[in-house]
Formats: sequence, structure tokens, C-alpha cells
Amino acid sequence: MTRATSRRRPARVLAGTVCVLLLGGASSSCSAGSPTGDASSSGSAATGLEGPPQGSDPVELDPADFSVTITNPYWPMEIGDRWIYRETDDDGRVLRVEVTVLERTSTVALGIEARVVHDLVTEGVATVEDTYDLYAQDGAGNLWYLGEDTREYENQEVVSTAGSWEAGVDGALPGIVIPAQPTPGAEYRQEYLAGEAEDRAVVLSVDEAAEAPTGAYSDVLLTRETTPLEPDVAELKLYAPGVGPVLVLQIAGGTSREVLVESTRTQK
Repeated sequence: MTRATSRRRPARVLAGTVCVLLLGGASSSCSAGSPTGDASSSGSAATGLEGPPQGSDPVELDPADFSVTITNPYWPMEIGDRWIYRETDDDGRVLRVEVTVLERTSTVALGIEARVVHDLVTEGVATVEDTYDLYAQDGAGNLWYLGEDTREYENQEVVSTAGSWEAGVDGALPGIVIPAQPTPGAEYRQEYLAGEAEDRAVVLSVDEAAEAPTGAYSDVLLTRETTPLEPDVAELKLYAPGVGPVLVLQIAGGTSREVLVESTRTQK
């Protein structure tokens, strides 16, 4: 799992108004936004496919339709791009999350070449989690998640690789991180490996406002991200056009949050 695709499950989010309060150097923002329509009717428009991937449903993908050039407006990625987040977890620990787009690519078992993105979480000088995520964009502009290689550390020793997966290996299936044209109400799988990685998301709004230490953003995409593996947990994620993820708020099962504090990308 990456900070871009959470493993969270909601209690309930009130559709209509989202009010976000950022602590530790940021300010609050509120805007109206109400999901409309159902997932089935919006799915086709949101993904450019017959329908967005759901649950453990198989999907046929043509490797020739994919590119490592990622231009999805809600999370464009160019080699060398970097995002730094400040994460405050449920225990009050403050972590540094650094996400970097690498020049490196990797071809997954499905035959699709993917861009490698490094996600490093540290507390002081100690590594907490070290992950390499795999992304690619299809011809319609959907940003797909194709796998991750993750390691969790304690006392500088690897203690877990749980959550690692690769599309096409051991039944693992790819999913969509961000649709080409997000439509409120659209639901989609973000990743699937039974019992390990079963993230899913629903689009709540595409016209939110948010503030972070990096700036004030409008026309922000808001998603609610969940997983049946943790049915009492949920996260909200906000993606600013031309920038990428700017805020992650855990709204059920905990109080952790991540806020963008530095980036090589700025809102154009």
C-alpha cells in the first residue's frame, strides 16, 4: 500500500459539506460537495472502460494501451518529482513521508511497463517503512496501480513485508488509483490480493477547497478510501489538480493525518 492508495474503511461521511481542519501549520477549509449518481452509472464514464474494476473481478488489459508517462491531472508524475508529507499517527508520533518518482521502470507479470515511485517513511533518522510502488496510465488517462514492494522496519530491521503484491502474480489484480474523469459516486478497486491488499475508493466530490503549507487549492478531488480487511477504518484523500495528494485524513478507526509540506510541483 502507498500513501496514494489507502487501506481504510468508513463509518460514514456526510455527503453535502466537507470541512477539513489541518493542524500543525495549516488552516481550515470548507466547501460544498455532494456525490450524485450511483457507482454503476458513473463507472464507465469515470474509467473509460466498460466499467471500473470491482472487488476480485478479473480485468483484461492490453499492455500496448499503457504508458509510463503519467499525466492524470490529479496526480501527474514526472521523473524527479517529489512530495514530502508530515504524518501524525494515532500515537502522536510525527513521521516524514517522502514520495519520489524514479527514472526506473518495471514490467509486471501482466506485461505492462510501470513507473516506479519510491515511498519512504522515517521518524527522525530511523526508517519506518520503505516502499516501491508501480503505476502506469492507460490510453484513456486512468492512473493504474500495478503493485508494490514494501518493507516495515523496527530498530532498523525488517519486521514485515505484508501488503507486497504484483499484478498477475498469485492472483493479484491491478486497480485504479485515480480515474481519468472522476465522477461523484463512482466506486472502483485500487488493488487486490486476497487477504493482503484489497483497497477500494469512491469519489465524493471534484470541487473541494483545501489548504496546506504548500498553498491553497481549489477544484480538489475528494475520495473516501476503504478496505474490507479493516472494516472499521476509513480515510479521506484530497488531490489537487496539477499537484497530486495534498491531504489524507483518517475519519474512522483512528485520527492519523498526512499533509503536504513540500513539493517540486506547485499549482499552475
